[in-house]
Parts: sequence; C-alpha cells; structure tokens
Amino acid sequence: MKTEKENYFDLVYQVVRLIPKGRVTSYGVIANYLGLKSGARMVGYAMNACHAQPDVPAHRVVNRNGLLTGKHHFSPPERMQQLLESEGIRIVNDKIQDFEKHFWSPNEIKLED
Repeated sequence: MKTEKENYFDLVYQVVRLIPKGRVTSYGVIANYLGLKSGARMVGYAMNACHAQPDVPAHRVVNRNGLLTGKHHFSPPERMQQLLESEGIRIVNDKIQDFEKHFWSPNEIKLED
C-alpha cells in the first residue's frame, strides 16, 4: 500500500511528464495545480526523489523566477543546464533567459484518475 507521500509524488510525476520539450514550469505551479497542501516544497521533494524514474524530466522544473535551484540534485550539477540547453533553452548564471517564453502551465491539462 502506498503512503500519502508516494501518491503525491506520483501525481507530481504525471504532471512533469506532460511538460513539453523546450518548456519549463515551476514547483509552485505544479503544487497549485494539484492542490498540494505542502506546496512547492513537496514538489521539490518529489523531484529530488525521481531519479529512479528516468522518464520524469525533472530538469524542466525550476523555481518561480526561472532559476535552476534544483541543479545540485543532478550529477554533475551542470547536467540540468546541459539538458535544458539541448532543448533550446538559454541559461545565463543559472537563470533561464526569456523565462516567460519557455514557461508552461498545466492548468489546461486534465489528469486521468
């Protein structure tokens, strides 16, 4: 039987898998979309724990200002930036350039039960 935390993580992973290549979203937007009580921090915990699931593009989740705050969870830390750049996103000083242009929101997506 899954714990409540594992169920939250699975929901987060479902949303993250929907982020298109070349687009990013934020921890807080995912949390708001899912109605997570613990908010952005819980989404961050899920992203930190998702490395056992290679089909979750965690590199596409950044903070609300477009900063690569989760990069220290990648090995090496430069990997997050490399993955984003390979999708056409320009990064300067750990910040996504033209963040609004690359931002994606799950608000139009309906998750399956």
